[in-house]
Amino acid sequence: MITAEDIQQRLESGIEGAQAMVRLDGNKCLVAVASAAFEGLRSVKKQQLVYACLNELIASGELHAVSMHTYTPSEWESQKKLGIPGF
Repeated sequence: MITAEDIQQRLESGIEGAQAMVRLDGNKCLVAVASAAFEGLRSVKKQQLVYACLNELIASGELHAVSMHTYTPSEWESQKKLGIPGF
């Protein structure tokens, strides 16, 4: 069975310079990911980068649903002060 730490490791190794937070509930997860790689990208492209790290788990059925928040490093610092939604 997949763990939140496994998902976090996949995200942080799959997206350059990423910091990730993961909350797992069965086969559903919420992720918050920050990376300079997101600078200048539209939301859809940021989501595609996250899904690319998780596609194998989704295809195998280990993950059924993924909700995500993506941030640039400056957005991450601002959002952490307010609280990351869902964490």
